[in-house]
Amino acid sequence: MKRYWGTQRVARVCQVSPATVANWIDQGLLKGHKTPTGRRRVQMGDLVAFLRAHSMVVPPDLEEGNGTPTVVVVEDDPGYLRVLVRTIEKSDLGVEVVEATNGVDGLLEIGRVQPALIVLDYGLPDLNAAQVIQRLLEPGRRLDTEVVVITGGMPDQAAQQLREVGVRVIVNKADGMAAVVEAIRQALGRRKAA
Repeated sequence: MKRYWGTQRVARVCQVSPATVANWIDQGLLKGHKTPTGRRRVQMGDLVAFLRAHSMVVPPDLEEGNGTPTVVVVEDDPGYLRVLVRTIEKSDLGVEVVEATNGVDGLLEIGRVQPALIVLDYGLPDLNAAQVIQRLLEPGRRLDTEVVVITGGMPDQAAQQLREVGVRVIVNKADGMAAVVEAIRQALGRRKAA
């Protein structure tokens, strides 16, 4: 499974600023790509090749291929998305965050990175959370990752529909970022225990 790192983690490994890493990617010095939300990502194998080509130390977790769990966050409110991603990245969860701003982009990112966890806003502009999950469960595919749905409110019928497709956790945005981070922590813990 391919794992991707963001510019902040790459910058820590290379002991440079995230802006330097972004410039390396933009100039083609370091192989990477931009997500639909404009963040740059580097596949772990490409980072290892870059480090070796430039006589830099390859950290043991990269050498052994043990990647950091990836969390895909799908949220259409840019302000909430920015705060949520920063909160997750600054927490002690030790995850890499990939973001998307609508259901279709979310599905693309989920397919690309095969995340350990999906944090999914219920009310997206194109697809709601249940529709995203149904597309993940289409014939020949199975949902092998936990999903945490965040919402500003939804009908009881929608919550029941989500539970029927395998969602264990629904967090109300009014409960705050700490509640979302705790839901992520518990979901990752269940995944490790499985």
